[in-house]
Amino acid sequence: MATSIPIRITTARRHAPDDSAAAPSPEKVASCATICSSCNLRELCAPCCGLTRSEMDIADRLVFNRSRLRRGEILYRSGDRFTSLYAVRDGFFKSTALIENGREQLTGYAMTGEVLGMDGIAPERHTCTAIALEDSEVCAILFAGLQEVAQAIPSLQRQFHRMMSREIVREQWVMLLLGRMSAEERLAMFLLNLSRRFLAHGHPPSEFNLRMTREEIGSYLSLTLETVSRTFSQFQQEDLIRVQQRFVRILDRAGLERVIGRGEQR
Repeated sequence: MATSIPIRITTARRHAPDDSAAAPSPEKVASCATICSSCNLRELCAPCCGLTRSEMDIADRLVFNRSRLRRGEILYRSGDRFTSLYAVRDGFFKSTALIENGREQLTGYAMTGEVLGMDGIAPERHTCTAIALEDSEVCAILFAGLQEVAQAIPSLQRQFHRMMSREIVREQWVMLLLGRMSAEERLAMFLLNLSRRFLAHGHPPSEFNLRMTREEIGSYLSLTLETVSRTFSQFQQEDLIRVQQRFVRILDRAGLERVIGRGEQR
């Protein structure tokens, strides 16, 4: 018989938006406890994806707290003590960091089914600030409890290692992106990567709304707003994509891949 694992309930902390995340004052929404097996997103959620029925029964000993955040609300700030990971149940987040001269750099983003907060594991404090780009909902997973349960579920531990590996690969991808690619290559790879992530989490891969502004995309890709707008227009003229405000339709995926290939041939 499996040993009972005592788990404390944690609550996703919410901060009022500051000047870097301007938004109306968010309404306070009470957190509510939940378990994985009752969640209709468990097949897409990164921590629980692929668990068997018996493993899910063990995972249910972890009681997560579900919290809602309004657009522009801050989930955690850089420097906050790390206690929990946050599975995005619904919505979209950006991660930002301050660089030289106090300038804000967008360092990543997370959508439904993905996990936020892994930046804090090693230093035990968050190194980024996570901000909701739309009304969102997260499940706060107490990290100490997750580690205990993972010892009883080897597949959960492997899944967590895969999650960390994906984060490392994404960081390497961004470094490659910024180190040697043209503006056209950067935007093409960004759109293709976003499309793959939407597909992996059960969304249409060729039609989606961009949650980030052109300026935020430029921050992520280290491009100016003018360059991002000009490159979107160029892709549209070449019939690679159709853009209407924030709605994007990929018309020629192979064409976007060829844009990246042109750089590799230089």
